[in-house]
Amino acid sequence: MSLTGDQTVQQVVLENEAAPIELSVVMPCLNEAETLAVCVDKALAALAENHIAGEVIVVMSTQARGAANAKAKRELGWTLRYPSWRQGFAAAYGHMRGEATAVLAMGKLGGREMTASSDLDLMLIYDFDDEHPESDGKRALYGAQYFARLTQRLINALTAQTNYGALYDVDMRLRPSGRAGPLATQIGGFTGYQETEAWTWEHMALTRARVVAVTPGFGARVDKVIRGILQRPRDAALTAGDVVEMRAAIAKEKGDAERWDLKYAAGGLVDIEFIAQYLQLVHAHNVPGILDTSTARVLDKAWALHVLPVEEAEVLRPAVQLYHDLTQILRLCLSGPFDAKTAGAGLLRLLARAADVPDFATLDATLIETQAKVRASFVRILGKAP
Repeated sequence: MSLTGDQTVQQVVLENEAAPIELSVVMPCLNEAETLAVCVDKALAALAENHIAGEVIVVMSTQARGAANAKAKRELGWTLRYPSWRQGFAAAYGHMRGEATAVLAMGKLGGREMTASSDLDLMLIYDFDDEHPESDGKRALYGAQYFARLTQRLINALTAQTNYGALYDVDMRLRPSGRAGPLATQIGGFTGYQETEAWTWEHMALTRARVVAVTPGFGARVDKVIRGILQRPRDAALTAGDVVEMRAAIAKEKGDAERWDLKYAAGGLVDIEFIAQYLQLVHAHNVPGILDTSTARVLDKAWALHVLPVEEAEVLRPAVQLYHDLTQILRLCLSGPFDAKTAGAGLLRLLARAADVPDFATLDATLIETQAKVRASFVRILGKAP
């Protein structure tokens, strides 16, 4: 039995040449060498008995980085066949002629605003030679199926369970058509969807798209498509109406009355993000330099390019920094909502220090004032309240 995978993520593949994998069995492992082989054998037997083409994925967790391969060889007698999950995938399914892929980071990851509990908002764009629609591996797959399977393997690697929990939560819902669409999208289909079918909120999300992994030469094509979409001329009033409607829908679903819900509160982080995204959509045609994935940098650019009045910038720029600083602390210290009445004195002092105010009472008053000012800016810039 051989392993495929990348260091702490080891995959034991049930060899079935006739069918693609239908089921993955994931087994987190720390110090279970004596029983793990038995569990793997039972899982493989169950797959065979039920005529299911499947795989067993063993997550080898260790205290030392890179030690899982040695641990697997020492305790289980397994040896590494492929140095990465990608090479293991290619060994089974081969490559597509002219294959090119780009992983887009969206949301907080795209804007480089991750917190300790952020998930990974991702999208995978691909292309290949349409005259050769099938991969060249021993388990040949047609193009769309090949890249969907590749994307699922990427998700499996990023969400692998360790003895400390999952590496990341991955969210692919920002892809074209959301959950109803394929996991991966060919660049022609991506372009057509964005040009003719996407809603305004999807173009808002696209302002934060950033290529983080790409086949050499393909990134420029993807960036050109994205910038082309974002720099289209738009009717400011219609766009503002769509943005306000979207903000109202979020408030209805999530609520906006709790001021320490820094993201969703009226005058909170979402208000500022929507302002930044609106400014990009309505001004990028004339001033493409406004485009940026970072909310804070968009506000700086909008002020420098004279599309955001200085009085609004003086409200929004410090507010986004305050919200980001407080959010980082709350995500590190708490697993649930923040309640000032039950929070420890140490956490309250830490929050006040992050905001550069003398005490929590001053911070609470500052937050009330800041949110009121941000919401007033939102109404002035977008034309009406949600």
